[in-house]
Amino acid sequence: MASLNPFRDINVTASETHYTFRSPSTPDAPALVVARPSGDIKLTDSPKPGGKRVTSIAGILGIIKLRLDKYIIIITKAQLVGRIRGHMVYKVLATEFLPMRERQLHDADEDLYLTLLRTHLRTGPMYFSYTFDLTNSFQRQSAADLAAPLWQRADDRFFWNRYIASDLIDLRSSNPAVDPYILPTFFGFLTIATTAINSTPCTFILITRRSRHRAGTRYFTRGLDVAGNAGNFNETEQIIVLGDSAGGLGGHGFSAQNLSPANTKSSLDSEQAQVFSHVQTRGSIPVYWSELNTLKFTPTLQIKGIDHALPAARKHLSEHIRLYGETHLVNLINQSGREAHIKAAYESAVKLLTPAPSEHQESSFVTPERFREIAPTGTAAGGLLDRLYYVYFDFHHECRNMQWHRAQLLLDKLPLGEHRYFHSVGSGHMASVKSWQTGVVRTNCMDCLDRTNVVQSIIARTVLAQQMIDAGVIPPGTNTAAYTNFEALFRNAWADNADVVSRAYSGTGALKTDYTRTGVRTKAGAIADASNSATRYIRNNFADGPRQDAFDLFLGVHLPSPSTGPLRLSTDRRPVLVQAVPYLFAAAAFFLLAALLLPRGAAPQPLPIGVFALCWLGVGVWAAGFLVRFGVLYVKWPVLNPPQFCVEAVLKAGKEVERDVVVGRWVAGGGEGALKGHRVRKSVFGIEKLEEGKKRIE
Repeated sequence: MASLNPFRDINVTASETHYTFRSPSTPDAPALVVARPSGDIKLTDSPKPGGKRVTSIAGILGIIKLRLDKYIIIITKAQLVGRIRGHMVYKVLATEFLPMRERQLHDADEDLYLTLLRTHLRTGPMYFSYTFDLTNSFQRQSAADLAAPLWQRADDRFFWNRYIASDLIDLRSSNPAVDPYILPTFFGFLTIATTAINSTPCTFILITRRSRHRAGTRYFTRGLDVAGNAGNFNETEQIIVLGDSAGGLGGHGFSAQNLSPANTKSSLDSEQAQVFSHVQTRGSIPVYWSELNTLKFTPTLQIKGIDHALPAARKHLSEHIRLYGETHLVNLINQSGREAHIKAAYESAVKLLTPAPSEHQESSFVTPERFREIAPTGTAAGGLLDRLYYVYFDFHHECRNMQWHRAQLLLDKLPLGEHRYFHSVGSGHMASVKSWQTGVVRTNCMDCLDRTNVVQSIIARTVLAQQMIDAGVIPPGTNTAAYTNFEALFRNAWADNADVVSRAYSGTGALKTDYTRTGVRTKAGAIADASNSATRYIRNNFADGPRQDAFDLFLGVHLPSPSTGPLRLSTDRRPVLVQAVPYLFAAAAFFLLAALLLPRGAAPQPLPIGVFALCWLGVGVWAAGFLVRFGVLYVKWPVLNPPQFCVEAVLKAGKEVERDVVVGRWVAGGGEGALKGHRVRKSVFGIEKLEEGKKRIE
């Protein structure tokens, strides 16, 4: 019978005809053989001899097919980050690509694909365990079928390498012995620390799992898709384990070179250990909306009709209630300015979906709307959606000047006590569940980052205090913030979590984490926030396109097509004159500064310096105006699977440039076209929509 858990140790042997993977600690298990160059996989008890041992690895992430070749992605180095109930948990530190072809073929597109994947794996925090299901909360694990292999118990939303593991999963239908070669990982944040609260030893764990559905970067994955998946959807679980000290590192570090069974054994101090778990979620506002980068600091907000978004919103919210129970939607965006439009769209969708909705509004001295609540009436009967509640909180005004303690006003509107939390005693089949979490808070702001982090950490502290009071660890009426050492750990864990979630989505750490860490706003924190804001602007306009391509490639949203001719994905197809405008602007700025600052000689000049400066001033003003008008042509868009609103914006800007009185005659000829036999919707202005590589529907 095949092992239910993945192999901890795998040796790789390579030859000209095949790769062989085998666990030296399980010699009776069949070997996994991948044929070269076809990439066909099989299990065999008697693999062909020969070849050389390449390395000992921590696991196989999966197999991916690019344009010219297939590659096996292996984990060559992993770091132990702690133990959860005695189960070792690791972070992926290094990976390697094993090509199918002995003599690799190279072209610009294949190299671009590999660069995108390597960057994604190097920068994306991914975690795994050989014996513990990290993709599911403790509550969902309590109902899992422990007779199923680990990968089958994984939550499909958070099984980050599910797409590239599909070849191994497909083999499983004919040979279950492949199970130990399938290693599920999740993308997100994880911290484990042994600590104490009021002299009671405990293990503190914080996990944030990012959904692989509609994953991507800040401005390219807003709102919902047609399947009801929300951009930047994360599930955060806070866990306290009492009576189990097997949570820390124990002074040992591990890598793929020393992951042996002898090094991974651990035991619980007590079978009566108690687990307290609480889950929150965050996700983009569940309607059809986007923000179009135009090089301006504030992108252009676009909202599609609410009626069109209702089916997707119903799917998303119904599934959320099915998975988590009663759902309170907490909305933290501004009620004025540009954010007011998306707030109105969100509330319209909620009112249309909520059966027999009742609405309540509460004002303050500053604004007419401190709170807005939408709830089903007591007689409503709308299926799952009669468990949907909406709470708008004017975070911007109520918590201005870093008065985040005023978020307590919001907590008074949330039935956290009724939602309860998960509590179990014991482990494995002997565990006894004492309490279930029956509801969850789904929080959002515009990006689901900075304001969302603040509110989630406050909710987490409130629930944690109630858990510890119920457990008898702290006296009634007190809070864990009174215990200095634990409070520092708690603050830093939530600040680190905020940074990781923000970095994956926006490219920088979260804002205002100095306050989260210390409870005090500092000058250094303000400077760091200014730096992060500037960095976000640069990355969101000039670096997020390739990052989005990396998400789409790794997760199977874009499927490279085996083509006979190059696609030249990295080629800039904008007219040379359009490409040259930023350089003209830079040259104008340089020559103007030179005219103003450099010393002037006594000899007569063939061109008066004033005329020279005036000419370059004219060039600079024209170039600046061109960049402002046609900023969308200078954004680094995704090229593998560009969002439709990006394609439309670039095509529209291209047509406007063609009508420009200065450069129009030099750039005419864009529009629809074809590329090397591939049907392409493209413009000479640098963005295209390949019909190959559409989103894979599993």
